[in-house]
Amino acid sequence: MEESKGATENPSTARTSAPANAEVTILNPRDGDSVTSPVTVEFGLEGMEVAKAGTDEANTGHHHLLVDLDQLPPMDAPLPSTDQVIHFGGGQTSTELELEPGEHTLQLLLGDYMHVPHEPPVMSEKITITVE
Repeated sequence: MEESKGATENPSTARTSAPANAEVTILNPRDGDSVTSPVTVEFGLEGMEVAKAGTDEANTGHHHLLVDLDQLPPMDAPLPSTDQVIHFGGGQTSTELELEPGEHTLQLLLGDYMHVPHEPPVMSEKITITVE
C-alpha cells in the first residue's frame, strides 16, 4: 500500500544527525531556583546553530521546552505541540513562561526542521524550579 502525499501520521521518521559535541542548556533559571511568574527562560546551544522550523541545513535545529513532563515524547516522530511541549519554531532563544505557584520541571529538546529530535538527541538536563 502506497502512503498518500501529505499524510499526517508517520509512525517513524528518519532522524537528522547531530554532532557528538552538540549541547543544549537552560541558562536561566538554574536548577533549584525560586522564581516568580512569569518566568524568563533562556536557552543555550553549543556545537549547532538555531534555525527556524523548516530550515533543512546541517547542524541546525530549534528549541522545544518540556514543562512538567514525566515521560519523554517519542524520539523518532515530530514532537507534539502541547502545553507541556512548547515549540519555538521561529528560532527563539528565550521565553516568558506563566507558571502556577509550586514546583515545576523544565527541560530543552532540540528538534530538526520537521520538529523531530536529532540522533543522538540534543537535550538538556531536567531542572526543577519553585514558583513562589
